[in-house]
Amino acid sequence: MNPWKLIATAVLFASSLSYAAEQPVYKVVQVAEVFEVRSYEPYVVAEVAVAGPAEEATEQALSLLVGYIYGQNKTDKKIELTTPVMQTSLLASSTGAAAATQSEDSAECLVRLMMPKSYLLSALPEPLDPRVKLRQLPSQRFAVIQYSGSWSRSNYDEHLEILKLAMTQIGIVAHGEPVFARYDSEFMPWFLRTNEIWLKVQ
Repeated sequence: MNPWKLIATAVLFASSLSYAAEQPVYKVVQVAEVFEVRSYEPYVVAEVAVAGPAEEATEQALSLLVGYIYGQNKTDKKIELTTPVMQTSLLASSTGAAAATQSEDSAECLVRLMMPKSYLLSALPEPLDPRVKLRQLPSQRFAVIQYSGSWSRSNYDEHLEILKLAMTQIGIVAHGEPVFARYDSEFMPWFLRTNEIWLKVQ
């Protein structure tokens, strides 16, 4: 196994066991039958955009992000890991799933990790690798469906369609590409994993 991948998954697994990893702060503003609408507070992210087969691109991006928080920055500072790993496509597609699933198709994807709330954007150390970017995200509202199971494309596509249909039925319009949020590592048994799909709404 790629050593960076081993580090990333081991840390993610530890955080999922302790339930102590910090997560984005939100309020639930609407509850529907199969999803809920959440209003997220602003937060800072470290992000990497990578092109290539989705699984390989995700691994590469996550390796760079974990390297950054493990001290690959200009002050050698270690930063606490947060959850989830957030992944979205940078290319338009009919399903929105090209980069958010374990597809063999080539696509460009954006992978993000939230930085702990104790850090302002200006206080974060500069990454050594220029591919790692730091960004302040504004408050946003998402329709979110949560599900368990594998990270397979079929499982993702099934729940994305469930979410889209449920939103259409009550007149909520999505904007932009879906975000695939993974809260656990690959070491977590598939039936215990927490996965989410976020679709931005007004």
